[in-house]
Amino acid sequence: MAGQSRIVAGVVVVVLVVAAAGFAVAWRPSIAAVAPPRPDTFDPEIVKRGRDLALIGNCNTCHTVRGSANYAGGVPVPTSFGTVFSSNITPDTETGIGGWSEEAFVRAMGSGVSRDGHHLYPTFPYDHFTHVSDADDRALYAFLMTREPVRASPPKNELSFPFNYRPLLAGWKLLYLRSAEVRPDASKSAEWNRGAYLVEGLAHCGACHTPRNALGAERVNAQFAGGEVDNWHAYALNDASHAPVRWDADALYAYLRRGWHADHGTARGPMAEVVSNLSSVADSDVRAIAVYMADISGAPAPDRTRPAGDVVAPSSSADATQANAGGAAIYAAACASCHEGSRPLPFGGVNLALSTAIASPDPRNLINIVLSGVPAVAGEASPIMPGFAANMDDAQMVALLSYLRARFGKQPAWDDLDKAVRDARASQTASLTPRDASADPKPGGKP
Repeated sequence: MAGQSRIVAGVVVVVLVVAAAGFAVAWRPSIAAVAPPRPDTFDPEIVKRGRDLALIGNCNTCHTVRGSANYAGGVPVPTSFGTVFSSNITPDTETGIGGWSEEAFVRAMGSGVSRDGHHLYPTFPYDHFTHVSDADDRALYAFLMTREPVRASPPKNELSFPFNYRPLLAGWKLLYLRSAEVRPDASKSAEWNRGAYLVEGLAHCGACHTPRNALGAERVNAQFAGGEVDNWHAYALNDASHAPVRWDADALYAYLRRGWHADHGTARGPMAEVVSNLSSVADSDVRAIAVYMADISGAPAPDRTRPAGDVVAPSSSADATQANAGGAAIYAAACASCHEGSRPLPFGGVNLALSTAIASPDPRNLINIVLSGVPAVAGEASPIMPGFAANMDDAQMVALLSYLRARFGKQPAWDDLDKAVRDARASQTASLTPRDASADPKPGGKP
């Protein structure tokens, strides 16, 4: 009996120690609320810098429901574990971050912990934001605290058990959160190092362009190998890229600055929002991002070292037409006048032999573009293309896409294209149905 008692006691001690250790890891203290600082107490130059940093971080896209108040949250972020809704980051004291001190804001950016001590879901990409300097965090804080306060609570997160149990996030952080500055590389230029700081930190490019593991963390052994976002495929930016012509720094800069490049095409989907924000950022920062990304993209395959002129050389379409007369007829009627016309981008269509969307192993981006088109940008000489969602049924879409792949992609046919078209159409239909960001009347939604 005495031996059994000692065993039981030992087990109890182990359980208590493990529980205490788990509590110590999961628990974070709250930081006292403060009265919102007056906007006129912030240095205008710091506020302006914070504005540029917010654009680089794409904060408005994730925290603004289309047609609603800026930064008031409520944007649904689908994940494999359910849907998380972005938080209100206006300086409203009840539903936003008006009661947050600068200290609380910096902690949230660096370690993903809210002012009241609860862990934030990594849909808020603090695994990247932890690399942002305290000075830049303070500038972001100054910018957000000078915005218009908006009383708005996001809907409750729609996560299944156990993923709705926030203390488990402490374990996720132990596995995947690495808090460290992006160390300058003395062998590289100042421009390259600035790009590294922005890309790995605030711009969080890997959040979309890197595949994720079963627990939703970026796969460190596949950085920039391509990812998924909002039913779009974020293309690989490393040597796994399927772009027919390699991206160089000049091409990347032009694409990020104006949203298109003659040798690569037009930014659409979530990338169009990124480009829209970068259009107001200093040239030097956009150039730095381009220089860094071009340098780390790796050595291209031999067929991607050809100049664009070689790739776009006229090729016979007889075989593709014979195999898919229906798709060829749709292309001739709806696409060829722009894509084979004499007008260059942005007024004409990109030569489709240069299209990454057609060369990609994933057809979703091409499907999305054909369905929704490329709308004009007010006041800009930008590419434009009509959408065909209302003019083509699924069978016609499949015929057209199969023809484009066969004629211009020079790759094997896509698998299960019928399902991909149905899924993309359903996704676009769902995105046109707005969700009420104020559906939850209770204040204080948590990201």
